[in-house]
Amino acid sequence: MQQQDLALRPAKAEAKSKKTTTGALIEAPELLFDTARIRAELHKAFQSDGTSNLRKICADALRAENQSARAKIATRLTKDKSEIGQIIRSYSHVTDQIVQIAHEVATEFLHPNPNPSKAERLSVLAVGGYGRSEMAPFSDVDILFLTPLKITPWAEQVVESILYILWDVKLNVGHASRSIAECIKLGNSDQTIKTALIEARHLTGDIKTFAKFDTQLWTEIGKRDQSAYVQEKLDERAARHERQGQRYMLEPNVKEGKGGLRDLQSMYWITKYVTGAKRSSDMIRLGYLSVEEFEAFLNAHRFLWLVRVHLHLTAGRAVEQLTFDLQTDLAERLGYKPKDGQRRVEVFMQDYFRHATKVGELTRIYLTALEDQHIKKIPSFADRMRTMLFKRAPEQHENPLYQINNERIDLADTDAFLARPLNILLLFQDALESGRLIHPQAMRVVTANLHLIDDNMRNDPKAQDIFLSLLLDYGNPERALRRMNELGVLGAFIPEFARIQAMMQFNSYHSYTVDEHIIQCIAVLAKIEAGQLKEELPIVSGILKQGVNRRVLYVALLLHDIGKGLPEDHTTIGAKLAAEIAPLLGLDEAKVETVIWLVENHLVMSDFAQKRDLSDPRTVSGFARIVKSTSRLNLLAALTTCDIMGVGPQTLTQWKAQLLRDLYGATRALISGGLDETGAYNPTDAAKTALQERLSDWAAGDIAAECARHYDAYWKGLDTDAHAQIAALIPKVVAGDFQTAFEQDDTRNATRAIFVLEDHPGIFARLAGALALSNANVVDARTYTSSDGYATPVFWIQDNDGKPFESGRLKRLKNAVSRILRGEVSAQEALKDHGKLKKREADFRVPTEIAIDNLGSELYTIIEVDTRDRPSLLYDLSRTISDNNLIIASAVIATYGAQAVDVFYVKDMFGLKLHSKERQKKIKDRLMAAIEAGARA
Repeated sequence: MQQQDLALRPAKAEAKSKKTTTGALIEAPELLFDTARIRAELHKAFQSDGTSNLRKICADALRAENQSARAKIATRLTKDKSEIGQIIRSYSHVTDQIVQIAHEVATEFLHPNPNPSKAERLSVLAVGGYGRSEMAPFSDVDILFLTPLKITPWAEQVVESILYILWDVKLNVGHASRSIAECIKLGNSDQTIKTALIEARHLTGDIKTFAKFDTQLWTEIGKRDQSAYVQEKLDERAARHERQGQRYMLEPNVKEGKGGLRDLQSMYWITKYVTGAKRSSDMIRLGYLSVEEFEAFLNAHRFLWLVRVHLHLTAGRAVEQLTFDLQTDLAERLGYKPKDGQRRVEVFMQDYFRHATKVGELTRIYLTALEDQHIKKIPSFADRMRTMLFKRAPEQHENPLYQINNERIDLADTDAFLARPLNILLLFQDALESGRLIHPQAMRVVTANLHLIDDNMRNDPKAQDIFLSLLLDYGNPERALRRMNELGVLGAFIPEFARIQAMMQFNSYHSYTVDEHIIQCIAVLAKIEAGQLKEELPIVSGILKQGVNRRVLYVALLLHDIGKGLPEDHTTIGAKLAAEIAPLLGLDEAKVETVIWLVENHLVMSDFAQKRDLSDPRTVSGFARIVKSTSRLNLLAALTTCDIMGVGPQTLTQWKAQLLRDLYGATRALISGGLDETGAYNPTDAAKTALQERLSDWAAGDIAAECARHYDAYWKGLDTDAHAQIAALIPKVVAGDFQTAFEQDDTRNATRAIFVLEDHPGIFARLAGALALSNANVVDARTYTSSDGYATPVFWIQDNDGKPFESGRLKRLKNAVSRILRGEVSAQEALKDHGKLKKREADFRVPTEIAIDNLGSELYTIIEVDTRDRPSLLYDLSRTISDNNLIIASAVIATYGAQAVDVFYVKDMFGLKLHSKERQKKIKDRLMAAIEAGARA
């Protein structure tokens, strides 16, 4: 092993570095870290004062020089981002100087030992990333104190003094003190330690001890159980990805996440362990990667390190996760500009995800090359030799264009394959049909010849049929689409798709990039068709079982977000793009028209379900007039469900699913009975009958009085359980007080909070304020007034984790409500500082839109406020509405990550709608002022 193994620097880069300013910092250390001056100062201090204050003098000098050197590196980075390799080695170089001087002070001044025994020949090694000479600004300094035999008291003193100096310099040190034998033993039993040891680099101290260790390491560990080590690294990689999430998750971990630095390092570790390679470029010589693939390896490595270094510098500490707030800072630091309707942060993150995707592709190619060389599977040296001598030849395939290579489909005749561009699509079809994976060598051929997918091929009906077959005929469209997307085939066949590949959506609602979201949606649809989600999605499962036009549904789902990232509304531009693309996928005119309609209206059902009061008859009739037919309703219900589930894990909550089911059932009944029968579903009489049955032990007169005191909206807006609870609470209400009932609502995954009290103006806003003070997130709300003066507001609330309130917190909530209703606490004063956003959320920008609609409801004016979500938003809005002498009949609350859509059904003090344009404008202005004031708080 070389003393300084710059693992990820290609051979030619060393000569190049000498010609650069940054390289000069490495070649001439005094330009970066004045080691000679510090040594002279320490020698002078020792001669004048001895050792009494030497450790502090040493730490102070090193700390100051360390800060100066790091400032120089950071300045250089801002001037030249292309030399990131030299930057990360500069950080390592500075750390080397500090460790070497600390060792020199400890061994020459503090604990001199002119004639060390054999056991006292201490060697100091850098391990892990530090051993590779790769360091970010706040990387851990991993050091191994190595001794030939068991550590001696003198060596312990030296180690302790070195560590105290390094800690005083404010370095984050990870350290271990071990003998050579202990290292070998631990390396054989722990693959993490083994990996750290094979990265070891001599820093200072006894070189012979290091040389002996190096020889024993590669004799006793380095050539043993290669296949076991490979499997251990792959298992570690899988576990790491499970912890960190997929590479498409929108807040990725640059170091540990899928497609991150650790994946690149794992490829090198395996290569080094299995072959003894000295640098990453040996992967070309060994046949693991081609020259072009290795260049992609280096590009990803440079990019990820650039991001990681800036991430540390921006945060001022060791941070590896690229959170939303840091993404915006890095996009600016790295010089990204807005482009084609995308914000600069979205352009930056699209770059990031493209590199991460490439890392995944390289990893797949690399691992297949290992299998081809029988490294992953061979349990012993004898078996490996036997396999090398009798290597199995590729098997024949029924198609002469292909051969089976290690159970993967490879090309037998590349020229014949490329002579017919249609074969590119047929390759993916054969993979799905046979259940086999595609060999990386065949993938290389495909990616190198994407130019063959031209307009002639796109217009070929055979190509269109094959593409649709991949979606419809094999039950696993996700696999084909993901592989086609990663290789660029999907973007070549549908050029508009290339634009959204790896495109991020800078919001906290979506969990995936746009292309991955679409693939996830199609994967959900395939699962529903296979009957795997019957319990979670009974209605949509039933719809698909009865039969829909599958071509229309799959193509619409494939294209529903094709307009993302463009300046226009993505549903509008998406419909225009769908009109161009759908015919090229082999759909006739009628099917194309339906696809266009679905793309243009793919948000309508979720908007009506989540942003409108489903108890208002006109909500359902309005939605029915858009849908018009049961067949379109069925298609839209399936598409909407897949779209929500494709946003991220657990996005389709029980509450959202129930809202969709309610809207679907009411709309289907309405369409079946005729569009004018707006009150045909959930009649008031049925609700009263259900309550009478529930209150069978009540006196007939009391039941009659209860049924008479409530208006129609009350009976349609709440279920029988709520009706019964309110009926029981009203007799208990006394003047100036209130009654409550809390119950977990499993369908909404929330706590239902019922309040019953005497009606008076502003009651809804005051209750919303009390809930905000209790850190309760309102996910839905209704409020009704009885004919005899009782208010019956109902809120569905969750805690900050999106779960129902724990019973222990409900007492405090009730107390907060009581204090506000009695006037002991002013909600407005108490909530002054309650609207502040967390730093990681502050960069999300949601434009505020306020709409006032008099047509969506028979009785009420609908005020819809679409804005940035924040604590106490509902209180600020409802208070503003109440202060303007409007009565809130119900509120529907919907949140999409950082976006909130709060919808209020209101009327004036005379029970009339807001028809005056002047008054509408006044309400809008005051709501906008309340939103802006809360944002500044």
